[in-house]
Amino acid sequence: MRKKGSLLVISGFSGVGKGTAAKRLVEKYGYSLSVSATTRKPRTGEVDGREYFFKTEAEFKNLIDYNGFIEYARYVDNYYGTPRKFVEEELAAGHNVILEIEVQGAFNIKKQYDDALLIFITAPSAQAIRERLIGRGTESEEVIHKRLERAKEESMDMTKYDYIVINDDLEECVDRIHAIVQAKECLLANNMEFIEETKKGLDEL
Repeated sequence: MRKKGSLLVISGFSGVGKGTAAKRLVEKYGYSLSVSATTRKPRTGEVDGREYFFKTEAEFKNLIDYNGFIEYARYVDNYYGTPRKFVEEELAAGHNVILEIEVQGAFNIKKQYDDALLIFITAPSAQAIRERLIGRGTESEEVIHKRLERAKEESMDMTKYDYIVINDDLEECVDRIHAIVQAKECLLANNMEFIEETKKGLDEL
């Protein structure tokens, strides 16, 4: 019997390294990373279909109409969404899937997949969050201000996540997330089908 994969939702404030952590989980532990669709413009070096599927607003809304997203939301003047087909195929194949999405989308995922793990990544302090945004060098002062205002709103929902992970050291952060997923896979409730099959097999010996 092929075991279904785990669905891992990673959220966090802008600039805390959640995207880097997600990519490292793919490299180090073989996770599948769902590529989101967005209406924002590509940053320098970003490739369509790798970092995001870059869509016009009309294209994005057309996908909404055809139920092509598990979830979608508007964030700092742009739409972001999680394509449905990829996620469900990867989970069925037994792969652990990462969704890197914002808070509103994370809660929409939890409504549809009650066994999804919600992990919120943050920096060691509020000042560190601001410094990382500035250090990224990709946004104007106005956008940075918007992202910090958004972070204030997101901080109100941190307690609704299953786990909070501080990204002070990338490798430690990634290893901690992987350990959380492994622990979840060992939970009794997630192994009832396996337990019943084992008991049946032993009875037949």
